[in-house]
Amino acid sequence: MTLETLYRADGTPYDRYVVVGTSGSGKSTLANRLAWQTENRHVELDRLHWLPGWQERSWDVFCEDVAAATAGERWVVDGNYSVVRDVVWGRAEAVVWLDLPFRQVMSQIVVRTLRRGVNGEVVCNGNVESLARGILSRESIILWAAKTWKKHRVRNERLLMGQREPAWQHLDVFRVRSGDLSDVEIWRGGVKGRVFSEGVMGLEG
Repeated sequence: MTLETLYRADGTPYDRYVVVGTSGSGKSTLANRLAWQTENRHVELDRLHWLPGWQERSWDVFCEDVAAATAGERWVVDGNYSVVRDVVWGRAEAVVWLDLPFRQVMSQIVVRTLRRGVNGEVVCNGNVESLARGILSRESIILWAAKTWKKHRVRNERLLMGQREPAWQHLDVFRVRSGDLSDVEIWRGGVKGRVFSEGVMGLEG
């Protein structure tokens, strides 16, 4: 399947997307691809939140930076920070929710953490995710993903599915259940549909 699965019903891309999902679900990877293909700006909330040395930016400054980064007309944001949800979701046109199975998320984040640790990859703002930090510490991203997978699913179902909160009624929602976009539940204007592996769109009751 292609990224056009995440476009409007008329086949054109949205101007403003937000990509959400638990750690390890592939938010930044998908957002980067989507931004490149749609010629939108990619805004990583983690880059705005983390300073060098894994220091956290103050919430006031973070909120200001996010508001500035999303002031434009075309962007793809990735991240789950609830403190800026009103700002980001309020301006977004579509939410792409990576709701992948627990086993797949854990497999992806273990592989990613090992790769980053072994290769010394820079994650953001000069920060490196060492094997000790990623696996053995209390701040382990693997442990964090395992602990928050269910919480993210419950929260996003409440915010985005069915009788969603009034503040988010304007959003079209893509609930992605497979990494290759072969199983995507779509809500447009309150109407639910689904794209299956053969690329056929069907309505659901």
